[in-house]
Amino acid sequence: YFFLVFFSSRSSAKLIAPLGCLVSRQKHTLPDLPYDYGALEPHINAEIMQLHHSKHHATYVNNLNVTEEKYKEALAKGDVTAQVSLQPALKFNGGGHINHTIFWTNLSPNGGGEPKGELMEAIKRDFGSFANFKEKLTAVSVGVQGSGWGWLGYNKEQGRLQIAACANQDPLQGTTGLIPLLGIDVWEHAYYLQYKNVRPDYLKAIWNVINWENVSSRYAACKK
Repeated sequence: YFFLVFFSSRSSAKLIAPLGCLVSRQKHTLPDLPYDYGALEPHINAEIMQLHHSKHHATYVNNLNVTEEKYKEALAKGDVTAQVSLQPALKFNGGGHINHTIFWTNLSPNGGGEPKGELMEAIKRDFGSFANFKEKLTAVSVGVQGSGWGWLGYNKEQGRLQIAACANQDPLQGTTGLIPLLGIDVWEHAYYLQYKNVRPDYLKAIWNVINWENVSSRYAACKK
């Protein structure tokens, strides 16, 4: 089975559902933002946020629902060929929904600065300092070829933080096994209207709106 992991827009609660249970599933919906479209200005302007949320994320949700319906039909028919052919669309649209649902909560108009408590201790332990961590995640995100994401994840087996990059909308946990804590979207629509094609400027600005309380909550949850 192909597994999808979804986070609500206001909590880090996880819902893991095998696609084999699609007969009784509810359709996925676009989560509300926990702030207004213009709340992250001047770092991310309202036009970008509205396009990003109401158009791009909404498209992933709609396409995911359509693909899951087709997958349900293929399961009912025992059509393995159709099931396999649908998996790239499930990965892309499911990943787009997962990633963006995390991303919105990773940002806050009251964000920025540095994390505190256990998360900060873990960052210092695994990266030497917050400055080193910030520099490394920025570099990995800038270096993504084409479209993708830069991530801070938690390696549960090793009990440590790791930085990773994912191409396209590949979901971090589904493709690397790392539990997502902080994701930075480096798809063109995340910065193009405001920062044009200068990705480094976007990545410099986004640190001013990182919601460290949310990232810390995710870290605490995944350690249980």
